Amino acid sequence: MKSIFQYIFIGLLVFMSFGCEDYLEPLDENLSSEDRLLFDPAFAEGVLLNSYIEMFDYFGMGNVNTDDAVANNLDNFNRRMAIGEWRADNNPMSRWNKYESVFFINRFISSIDNVQWKRDEVTNELFKMRLSGEAYAMRAIFHYFILQAHAGKSDGGELLGIPYYDVFIPTDGDFNLPRLTFQQTLDRIDEDLNAALELLPLDYSDSPDAVPPHYQSYSFDTYKFVFGALNKGRVDGRCVKAFQAKLYLLAASPAYLNGAGYWEKAAEKAAAILADKGGLSYLDPLGGVYYAQNEATMLSLKELMWRGSVYTGAWVEEAQLPPSLNGRAETNPTQDLVDAFPMADGTPIGMSTAYDPNMPYTARDPRLARYILYNGNEIGGRVIYTGKGAGINTVDSIASLSTRSGYYLKKLLQPNVVISNDGTVTSVPRTNVFLRYTDIFLVLAEAANEAGGPDFTVEGMSARNILAAIRQRAGITGDSYLASISSKEEMRNLIQNERRIELCFEGQRFWDMRRWELDLNESLQGIYHNGSSYQYFKVEDRVYPPHGIYGPIPYLETIKFNALKQNAGW
Repeated sequence: MKSIFQYIFIGLLVFMSFGCEDYLEPLDENLSSEDRLLFDPAFAEGVLLNSYIEMFDYFGMGNVNTDDAVANNLDNFNRRMAIGEWRADNNPMSRWNKYESVFFINRFISSIDNVQWKRDEVTNELFKMRLSGEAYAMRAIFHYFILQAHAGKSDGGELLGIPYYDVFIPTDGDFNLPRLTFQQTLDRIDEDLNAALELLPLDYSDSPDAVPPHYQSYSFDTYKFVFGALNKGRVDGRCVKAFQAKLYLLAASPAYLNGAGYWEKAAEKAAAILADKGGLSYLDPLGGVYYAQNEATMLSLKELMWRGSVYTGAWVEEAQLPPSLNGRAETNPTQDLVDAFPMADGTPIGMSTAYDPNMPYTARDPRLARYILYNGNEIGGRVIYTGKGAGINTVDSIASLSTRSGYYLKKLLQPNVVISNDGTVTSVPRTNVFLRYTDIFLVLAEAANEAGGPDFTVEGMSARNILAAIRQRAGITGDSYLASISSKEEMRNLIQNERRIELCFEGQRFWDMRRWELDLNESLQGIYHNGSSYQYFKVEDRVYPPHGIYGPIPYLETIKFNALKQNAGW
C-alpha cells in the first residue's frame, strides 16, 4: 500500500510543474517538456497518479446543505447555498474542476505507447496494459462524479449528461464540446469501465489463483512483478465493478432514467462483487465504526474496499469536537436526523409505544449514541451536555463555535483524541476512504427491491436479508418491524432511511435526496433541555429552487463555450 502513495507524491510534483489551468482550458505544454514523458517513465506515470490525489473520500464533512445537519458558521458556503444562495456562479457542490484530472489522464493515455516502462519487452507490454486499465478506470470515475453533479434537464425537457473528453486535446484544439444526453454519457462511462475490466485484475495479489484468464499465458513471476500486491491502493477490477454498480444505481433513480433496466443491472453488478467475497458473511462487524480503529485494525478492515494509506492527523476532531474539548463543532446534526434512528427493536419512533419524548434517547438504535453527541452522551469518557447550564456547549452559547441544533457530531471522530488548551493534539491513525462494502450492500438492497420487491434474491441476497444483517450488526434486536414489511414501497422507505443512517456525514445524502426526488425544503429542527424538559425549535429553513434537483453548469463555462447548454432554471 505504501508504494502507490510514494508514487502519488511524484504525481503531485508533476501536477505542480504543469500548473492549474481553468476548468476547460488546455494544459500549457510550455510548463514541462513533453519530451520528458518519453524518456522518464516515473515522470510519465506521475501524470496518471495525479488523478489519485483528486479522488473524493468519505470524510467530505458535508451534509450541512441537507436535512441531516446545519453549520454553526453562518457564512459557511454550503449553508448559504442551502438557504437560497445557490447559483450557477456560486456552487460549492460543483465538480466541473474534475475535468482537469480527465485532461491529465488523456495526456497520459496519449503518450503511454511511446514510453519505455521496462527494458524487457514482455514486462513493458504488461506495464502498458495495467497502466492503460488504470487510466480508463480513473477517466470513467471522474466523469461519473461530474455527471452526478451536473446532469439535468434542458429548457426543452431533454435529460442531458456532460461533455465526454476521451482524447488529449492540444493547446490549439477545440474544447467547445456539447453535452451528450444522459444516456450517451452513461454509455461512454460504462465503455471506459469495461475497457478497464479487460486490463485490470479483480484484485492485486501475489497468489497464482488471482491471475485473470487473459494473463495466464505469461510467467507468474513476470505477472506478479506488474500486478502483484505491491499495487494495492491503485484502482483494480473490484473497484471498477463497484463504480459500475453505483453508476447503474444513479441511472435507475427517479430523477434520471427511472428504471429502464438499470435496477437489474445495478443489482447484478453489486451482487457479483459481494458474492465473490462470500455474500452476507462478508459484512464487517466493525464496518459501522471503521473510522475509530487503531492502525493495525484499520489496515486489515474488510469494510474498506478502496482506501488510501494510513496517516496520522486529527483535523476531523479539530473541526468537529465540541468547544469544551477545544474543537470548532462545524457540523451540527439536526433533530430530523436524530428522529430517523429507530428504537432498539428497529421500530420507527413514531410507531413505537416505548418512545418517550421526555427521555428521547432511551432504548434507541445503538448507532444514535455512536454517531451523535446528544445531551448526556459521551466521547472518550467525556460527557457532553448541551442544555441549560452546559456552558460553552449550550445551544448558541458562542457564535460559530457552539451547536445551533443541540447536537454535536460524533461519527468519524477518534474518541481518544485530546486537543489541549495550548493547541497540542493527540495523533491518531486515519485513512481516506474511497469505497466501502456497506455502501455496495446498500446499493444491492435498493436495486434488488426496486427490481423485484423485498425478497427478490440475487446471489442469495435480498433487500430484507441485507437490511437484517446491517441492523443486527448495529445492535438492533428482534426487528419485528423489518419482518412486517411486505411491499416494495415500505421497503424503499426503510432502505432510504438505512442509507441515511449508515452513510451519514459521508457526503452521500446530498446526492441521494436529489436522485430520489425527495423534498429539499423542509424546516430543520433542533432541541434544547431547559433543566426540566426538552423543547424543540426551528433552526433553519432550507430554500432550494424548484429546479434544484439538478445542479447547474458553471456560469463562466457557458459563457466561454457556447456549445454548452445550461440546465433549466439556472
